[in-house]
Amino acid sequence: MSTVTSPSRVAPASSDRPRRRLDWRLRFAALSLIWGFSFLLIKVGTQGYAPFQVTLGRLVFGTAVLAAAMAVRRERLPRGARTWTHLTIAAFLLNALPFSLFAYAELTIPSALAGICNATSPLWGMALSLVALSEDRPTRVRVAGLGLGFLGVLTVLGAWQGFHGLDATGTALALLASLSYPVGWIYVRRTLAGTGHSHLSMTGAQLLLATVQLAVVTPLFTTLPTRLSLTPLLAIAALGALGTGLAVLLQYGLVAEVGPTTAQMVTYFIPVIATAAGVTLLGEPLAWSTPVGAVIVLTGAALTQVRPKPRTQVAGVSPQRG
Repeated sequence: MSTVTSPSRVAPASSDRPRRRLDWRLRFAALSLIWGFSFLLIKVGTQGYAPFQVTLGRLVFGTAVLAAAMAVRRERLPRGARTWTHLTIAAFLLNALPFSLFAYAELTIPSALAGICNATSPLWGMALSLVALSEDRPTRVRVAGLGLGFLGVLTVLGAWQGFHGLDATGTALALLASLSYPVGWIYVRRTLAGTGHSHLSMTGAQLLLATVQLAVVTPLFTTLPTRLSLTPLLAIAALGALGTGLAVLLQYGLVAEVGPTTAQMVTYFIPVIATAAGVTLLGEPLAWSTPVGAVIVLTGAALTQVRPKPRTQVAGVSPQRG
């Protein structure tokens, strides 16, 4: 559910100095819960508002949280037309597009299924990186993980039953949303690495641009709601303030403290929490193939993240880093 430029790829500003924080395990658990419940909040939000309105509200509240954080830390938005051009594309691929696709998908599919579809992002990322990133070499383990992961997707969808009872359009939209994330990450890696701007500054600008994009699109495809639905509105506010704003701040703190490899493990808890929330709080149905397939998907996704160990040289000489 990562929605921002990769923290490890953006140079930190001088204000990114260590501060005393909660234990990273507590923040890791909080981030898992926030992103896991995001799919339930999307479902509740779409019960009162159009998908584009849900996404716009989410971005408005998320941007407000980051704007407040920037004000507290006295951060400024990045400069340079080239940087803003690349951020505009990143905002579309990492925020505006996937957020909208998930909102439309959850009109017809359970939030639990949307959460599981989100877990396929590492699989898409592995497949795309083999083509787009020359330094990302395939290994037998990673290729096996890719195949296992997509086998898990077929299990979740009940392929042996001819996808009976499955809304194909909604599921396709959710899978496209999960595909959009790695496309965005690869784009950011190629265009925005080493800009010299802080993590917070880059992400604040990215969310601001995504908000502008939705502010333009939403009036063209939706009409104002006839009445104010309080519960869906509160869900959208929580989705934006927590799932988009606070979650980003937690994610950056985790990456800075424990590294990106450990921080990205949160991805594997999201579908578990999303499924539990959907089943227990929304009464969504749960077939045996859903949790079994989810486990297979997560196992495959984990294998795609396994990196080959660097070859060591003779004693006394450090291994090369390519």
